[in-house]
Amino acid sequence: MNTTPLRIANCSGFFGDRLSAAREMIDGGPIDVLTGDWLAELTMGLLAKQQLRNPGSGYARTFVTQLDDVLGDCLDRGIKIVSNAGGLDPHGCAAQITAIAERLGRPVRVAVVDGDDATELFARERARGWDAPHLDSGQAFPADVDPIVVNAYLGAWGIVEALRAGADVVITGRVTDAAVIVGPAAWHFGWDRTDWDALAGAVAAGHVIECGTQATGGNYSFFTEIPEMSEVGFPIAEIYPDGSSVITKHPGTGGAVTTETVTAQLLYEIDGPRYANPDVVTRLDTVHVESVGANRVRLSGVRGEPAPATVKVGAVFSGGWRNDTTFVLTGTHIEDKARVVQDALWQRIPEGEKAFDSVTVRLLRADRSDPATMEEAVALLTITVTGTDRQRVSRFSRAAVEIGLATYPGTYFTAPPGTGTEFTVFWPTLMRSELFDQRVTLSARTWTVPGAPSSAELPDIHPSTPPSTKTYDGPTQQLPLGAVLGARSGDKAGNATLGVWARNDEGHTWLRSWWSEDTVRELLPEAAGCELRMWELPLLRACGVTIVGLLGRGVAANPHLDSQAKGLGEYLRAKHVDIPTALLPLETR
Repeated sequence: MNTTPLRIANCSGFFGDRLSAAREMIDGGPIDVLTGDWLAELTMGLLAKQQLRNPGSGYARTFVTQLDDVLGDCLDRGIKIVSNAGGLDPHGCAAQITAIAERLGRPVRVAVVDGDDATELFARERARGWDAPHLDSGQAFPADVDPIVVNAYLGAWGIVEALRAGADVVITGRVTDAAVIVGPAAWHFGWDRTDWDALAGAVAAGHVIECGTQATGGNYSFFTEIPEMSEVGFPIAEIYPDGSSVITKHPGTGGAVTTETVTAQLLYEIDGPRYANPDVVTRLDTVHVESVGANRVRLSGVRGEPAPATVKVGAVFSGGWRNDTTFVLTGTHIEDKARVVQDALWQRIPEGEKAFDSVTVRLLRADRSDPATMEEAVALLTITVTGTDRQRVSRFSRAAVEIGLATYPGTYFTAPPGTGTEFTVFWPTLMRSELFDQRVTLSARTWTVPGAPSSAELPDIHPSTPPSTKTYDGPTQQLPLGAVLGARSGDKAGNATLGVWARNDEGHTWLRSWWSEDTVRELLPEAAGCELRMWELPLLRACGVTIVGLLGRGVAANPHLDSQAKGLGEYLRAKHVDIPTALLPLETR
């Protein structure tokens, strides 16, 4: 077994991340593998549209731009490249990388890992009577809908086999976010498919660095404590033979790696202690996080359970058409102005609001009494409509224009009304893992790689410690929760995820003393009517909740302001509650 730590550097947390990151990572210090994450549920819909407009283009072109800059240097230094930027067309992406090498006059071995395209399998199983139940609601997939594309979230073993065969660059289709980290680690250390604890440790490290700078101070609740945030450095995971790791970054880069920046990312978009991946179920309630030096945080003790018998599959289909218009309301009588413009708008449209499948009205108030500046005098009224009739949705903007001189004083728009856009819906479901093999193509050879050995579905676990019974009878101050708690939130299809952590043991005890469904509903009235899945990670001093259905049919179909629940954690932290004075930092007591 290779015992040398493997340094895996991230250079992308999403499709559109900093283009210079690849160059920064290979020039900033020694690394062994360059990777990143270019895919998300929203991205799959975007790539599907891109592919439909221009066949052969369903991959992340920003990745190709990055490799155009660094491929030669990676080959010179023996840095492996593993990327899920292949999206819906990994072979097309690989061809672009081969073309870059040809221009450089350099030989390169580019492997493609696919097998994730489940579009035909999805249709065949439906034809046999399977109703593709939604992962959360259990609702059957719409009978009258054909998905644009369906992809399974596959694991790391195709990547392992490609690297074993000598690939310099591995381009995948849809694999899990952590798979591009687990694959190189399993290859480097020669792990077996049943080395559950080592694999789980690599998943934990992968989950931390997959979103790039979110591990090094980006999107961090206590951001005022982070130095040099103008250009936060990207993270590196140094992985060890037992699956433990150290999260770090290159010297001299902005941001910081601390136990809390790492904790925040461990809480990101999870659904509780059991984190299911196709290669292993990672027990996040066993992760130990400790500082081992400046900008060095160690993850250890991670336990793994056998891989699940199912894999997550995402079907993307057209949800219809959407159009919106934002009116600027200025001065006094804001609510009256909003009412007048809506009355006039619906009068101009045959059938009014009933002409559309949905209508969402949002009044964002920034106006103040006796404003000192123009910005303090305005409110924004956004009206969003959706429907399956493209022409009807498009005509909505025409109606908005026609009333431009006929309603409230001072009418204007934030932008010219548009013609509307098509939006997609992401439908998550589960399929049997035995239905999927990965294919590896390298040079003229193609071979299949089976997935991980799996087990039957495991029962839900209970919190590892009983609820806190401690009460706080001393003095309190009514302050924002953010005075003592951090939070990280995000999206999973139509669900919002929210993790909250305390900065010390006393704060954690207090958090656990009130963390309950009733309190969450009181603090977040938007969750009314939604199922709440409550969870805890005591080793991280954290509590969390998954708010099922808060985001409707998912990010692309959600017309609300925070469609991905990215601000949900900060919204919670802004809520004023009675906080025991003893928990507050000295400077705020």
